[in-house]
Amino acid sequence: MRIRIVDAFTDRPFAGNPAGVLILDSVPAGSPAAGAFPDGAFPAEEWMQRVAAEVNLSETAFLHRLPAGGDADWALRWFTPAAEVALCGHATLGTTHVLHQDGLARGPVRFATRSGILTATVAEDGLITLDFPVAPLTAIDTDPALAAALGTDPLTTFWTGPNTDDVLVEVADEKTVRALTPDFGALAKVTSRGAVVTARAEDPSAGYDFVSRFFGPAVGVNEDPVTGSAHTALTPYWSERLGRTSLTGYQASPRGGLVQVTHRGDRVDLAGRAVTTIDGNLLIPA
Repeated sequence: MRIRIVDAFTDRPFAGNPAGVLILDSVPAGSPAAGAFPDGAFPAEEWMQRVAAEVNLSETAFLHRLPAGGDADWALRWFTPAAEVALCGHATLGTTHVLHQDGLARGPVRFATRSGILTATVAEDGLITLDFPVAPLTAIDTDPALAAALGTDPLTTFWTGPNTDDVLVEVADEKTVRALTPDFGALAKVTSRGAVVTARAEDPSAGYDFVSRFFGPAVGVNEDPVTGSAHTALTPYWSERLGRTSLTGYQASPRGGLVQVTHRGDRVDLAGRAVTTIDGNLLIPA
């Protein structure tokens, strides 16, 4: 099976967030498993988890085509090296890039996922826009153990809902975000998926409105380079505070990446570009 590694939320190689993309062999139309999701049409979860661990990126996407005429075109799942996740932005962006590069999709692409139907659209200039559900933010008390694990005192703390199951914290300023050196062992004990740490951009002319970093040691990803799904929470958070629906976020990881976002009620658009860096074959069959 062909496997690609795609750098997402970037227009150049070796930047943004790399994701594995594996288009699975098609299920015959007459098979009892055709169109089944999530059980039956995918290989065993253990096999997909082993592949994701071998690829060893923050997420690897697995997808197969669905029968024509349904609500979605492809069934899509995502695995970190340690666990399956319910929502992933950069691997969805990378998957859309691969489908269009291979001529397997024209126009909007609809994915059936654990987070519902997600739609991706590719513009003529290559910009990919993802239509994702907004993460519903619930204010919570800051766990002292969380503050200790991050090494800073949050100004506010929110739970981001079941699709992402993160904590989102705003800290004092952009310098604090960039300087964080969390205790990953301690952080894994106080988060379900991860912690999104954010602050307003210090320089209005920098080309972005807010900064963030994402730490997910609980799912085997100490720091994710550019986290699309985290922006389903960051978008409504900063849209309300800055009074605008269209914003740009910068994820200040060592690789870094820009995410263009638009808040549309209970949906959010996440836009970025992608570059294929590795194209090869997986020799171990499902």
